[in-house]
Amino acid sequence: MANIKDLKKRIKTTKSTFKITKAMKLVSAAKMAKAQQRIVGLRPYVNELDHSIKIASSLNTEYTHPYLKANEENKNAFLLVVSSDKGLCGSYNNQIVKTARQFIAENNEYNFKTFFIGKKAKEILKKEVNFGEHFVFEKADPAPNEIRKITNEFAEQFTNGEIGKVFVLFNKFNSAISFTTTPQQILPMSTSEEEKEKFRELLPYDFKYEPTAQEMLDDMIPESLFTSVYASVLDAIAAEHGSRMSAMENASKNCKEMIKKLTLKANKLRQAAITTELIEVVSGAESLNN
Repeated sequence: MANIKDLKKRIKTTKSTFKITKAMKLVSAAKMAKAQQRIVGLRPYVNELDHSIKIASSLNTEYTHPYLKANEENKNAFLLVVSSDKGLCGSYNNQIVKTARQFIAENNEYNFKTFFIGKKAKEILKKEVNFGEHFVFEKADPAPNEIRKITNEFAEQFTNGEIGKVFVLFNKFNSAISFTTTPQQILPMSTSEEEKEKFRELLPYDFKYEPTAQEMLDDMIPESLFTSVYASVLDAIAAEHGSRMSAMENASKNCKEMIKKLTLKANKLRQAAITTELIEVVSGAESLNN
């Protein structure tokens, strides 16, 4: 059974832990607010760009682009897994690792080469998968030009016919306490025939483009590919900070509860010690009177 000295030491240690978890929560909250603003601001642009490309490519039936061409016979594929460099963020990395294993198993007809942003998933999966490359950036949050370089490398190998598909796996930010682990195909950027027919029925017009539809799509499609990958990374960053903030909030609550329980236990032991001393004093006095 713990004595009062041991309990005081544990209380002191727990209070120190509480200070750390509280500080980490505040830091993560500030970072999450900034990251949330970035991804919320980018999403409408990404969605509208993708929607515009689908409409223009559907209405211009003769238009083709290398990024739109599907090659089902090519079973080589890239998987980009986005995790964090640091831990203490709840189930954030565990969900990525679990989904990556499941996704590769369910799509076993493809020969996946796996690439990583963030080292946590890489450390776990490196020996289980066909390892491609671990991308490291100058700062914690990658710059747009660094993501564009990765996207261009993948696109080049896709257009050369070395691979048939490219996927990105990331945690999509929903709120400060919620994220969805999402596998997303980024190449080829194909639109189903049903969807194309839907656009043709919805917009049965002869649009005039300035510049031409081909020139416009030639610029928009590579940009859409880049923004899709960049948005995935920003989503993952926001989800990481939100998950860490939530984890540190729970840790802080647990520290408070532990301090409360340990303090109560120490007080009970102290009261018991005082009572024992009083009984000994009274017993000694009684024996002297007798």
